[in-house]
Formats: sequence, structure tokens, C-alpha cells
Amino acid sequence: MGQTVIPYLLYEDGEAAAAFLTEAFGFREIDRQVGAAGGLHLEFETARQGHVYAGQAPAGYRNPGAVGRTSIVYVLVDAVDDHYDRAKAAGATITEELVDLPFGQRRYTCRDPQGHEWTFAQEI
Repeated sequence: MGQTVIPYLLYEDGEAAAAFLTEAFGFREIDRQVGAAGGLHLEFETARQGHVYAGQAPAGYRNPGAVGRTSIVYVLVDAVDDHYDRAKAAGATITEELVDLPFGQRRYTCRDPQGHEWTFAQEI
């Protein structure tokens, strides 16, 4: 069975989000459309065949960076140490350093430039 829950994140600046998500997290953009209301819709694939959707919200929307924590997107990756280095180099704000957890995962948490929080983990 494939992925059954797909996060859909709203951004004030969809173009900037697309550039960051591909550079920092290695997501691959697989679709880009302008919706009926004129908003930008983006679809990304993760390295492990998961999906994340993003869109540029209508005027008046404020990113989590402006209003506070709204959620954390948890993504499994194959090489979390390399992923951490890539995200940090691209400007992600690290909010939890790499840590090995007792339930068999190594992970870190970061914030993208528009305030969305992400946790990336590897099974160990």
C-alpha cells in the first residue's frame, strides 16, 4: 500500500519554497500548476517515494514563522547525517541536532525559511 497521508503545506512565497525544498531536502518537483483561484500548487517526491504537496496561499496568509508552530512534518530518509549536512548548508535552521533515539531512529529537526518545521529520521 502506498502513502495514504500526504502533507499539504501552505507558503506565502511558493517559488521560494520550491527552490528551498529541492535544494535543502532533495525533494524532486513532479508537478506544478496554477489553480482556478490563481494560487500555485506544487507536488514533490521524497527520496523514499513519499510525497509532499505545497501551495502558495491567497493574500492574507501568514507562514508558521509569523504565527508560531502549527505542525511538524516527519520524513524518513536513508542517510540522515548527509541529509542534515545538506539542509544546514542550504540555510535550514536546525532546532534539534542529530540524536539517536531508544526506539531505533536517528533524527534531527529543522525549520525552513518560511517557518515550517521538519523532522528527518533514519532507521538504525
